[in-house]
Amino acid sequence: MIQKVSILEVKSEHLHIFSRFELPRIGATLLATILRDRGFDTEALFLSRAALLKRCITTDLAGISTITATAPASYAVADDLRRRGIPVVFGGPHASFQPEEALAHGDYCLIGEAEQTLPMLVEALNGERTLEEVPGLVWRRDGLVVRNAPARPIDNLDSLPFPDYSLLDNGRRRMGAFMLGGSIVPVQTSRGCPYDCSFCSVTGMFGKRYRFRSSANVIAELEQYQPNQHIFFYDDNFAANSRHTRELLRAMIERNFRFHWSTQVRADVARDPELLDLMVRAGCSTVFIGFESVDPQALAEMHKGQSVEEMRRAVHELRRRGVHVHGMFVFGFDADSPDTVHATVDFAIHERIDSAQFLLLTPLPGSELFKRLSAEGRLNDRDWDDYDAHHVTFRPTGFTAWKLQLAQIRAHARFYSWTRVVGRLLHGRLAGFIVGVYAHRLNRRWAWKERSYLRALRQPGAALPAGS
Repeated sequence: MIQKVSILEVKSEHLHIFSRFELPRIGATLLATILRDRGFDTEALFLSRAALLKRCITTDLAGISTITATAPASYAVADDLRRRGIPVVFGGPHASFQPEEALAHGDYCLIGEAEQTLPMLVEALNGERTLEEVPGLVWRRDGLVVRNAPARPIDNLDSLPFPDYSLLDNGRRRMGAFMLGGSIVPVQTSRGCPYDCSFCSVTGMFGKRYRFRSSANVIAELEQYQPNQHIFFYDDNFAANSRHTRELLRAMIERNFRFHWSTQVRADVARDPELLDLMVRAGCSTVFIGFESVDPQALAEMHKGQSVEEMRRAVHELRRRGVHVHGMFVFGFDADSPDTVHATVDFAIHERIDSAQFLLLTPLPGSELFKRLSAEGRLNDRDWDDYDAHHVTFRPTGFTAWKLQLAQIRAHARFYSWTRVVGRLLHGRLAGFIVGVYAHRLNRRWAWKERSYLRALRQPGAALPAGS
């Protein structure tokens, strides 16, 4: 009989610019909340492998949410739990796109959104329905893998409860620290993305149809939080539906919320000055924008649907309103070259982007890119642990693997040089200075931690090595 359910996510030990800015895990916490509301004893855990094993020994069922970079650690946790007699169900993006792989380490796998299907699975395990009745379930029957009918996306997001973060690590985890103090609370207002970038797996997981919560429902959740907490709107594109976003922002302004917030948007948000003004009035302090590239050919290759001029306009319009712009760029497209990398860093510096990440193109399962590179035989590395956007995982065309990796390291070093970091302090940008110092040191720490990987990568004709 299933009575206690632990929803787990293995903590990544990779170094990256947000290593010290941990977000509470919205998906795991939401699932734990749903099961708790149905009378089960639940918890959501976001811990290291060793800590998870210690905490989960008494649970009746372990649900493990995976992204690609944490899949190996998740499988190791699952193997250990099953040796202790604890059944395991996998979910999350990686397991949704690689269910048979996940099933080699677990008992069940739920594909796609699990807020409705996980409770159904628990009911089936308790004898209240059959396993065949659980949509989206992949399981074994008489040793053969069975795939049930797909689960439908959740249309009415208002039907979901607000995540209860007291369930996260039994309430012992402080919300993620943000900048100079306070804590971060994630809030998701929508799912799905109408765009379809070639390297992204979001549409495969949540669909291209944009679904959103009502403004009243979001406001009711926001009213739970305190002025010293920083809200991070978890949406893949907060402004995908400008009418809905305006309605929500006006409601936030009317309530006179005192907290600041951040979110992800596309560069095309600058087409709507009224929307930008509402964002600022509602307390927006930081936006994260996936600029990806300044090369028009690379932008076309990835189906980004934006121009370099639009990117410039976005930075200008946001910064002149006092909004911190964090830019995310990607190296490794077939159209890329060393000149592209140099031009990209030039753009970030010249446009005075406040902070930046320079990432390596990563063919995530579920993306068009993964399918194409796999068909072309270019996926040299199937060590999922390296799929963190900081390791080369395929054979690029415009670089050797070593040169591409080196280009990323040098891009960070140039953007976060001591001269530029100190310059931020001299111009009164204290938060930017702190982030710059952290990023500069982190780049050096990453290169030191990965020295064996880098040394092996540099050898002529070497296969792509696994990172540490």
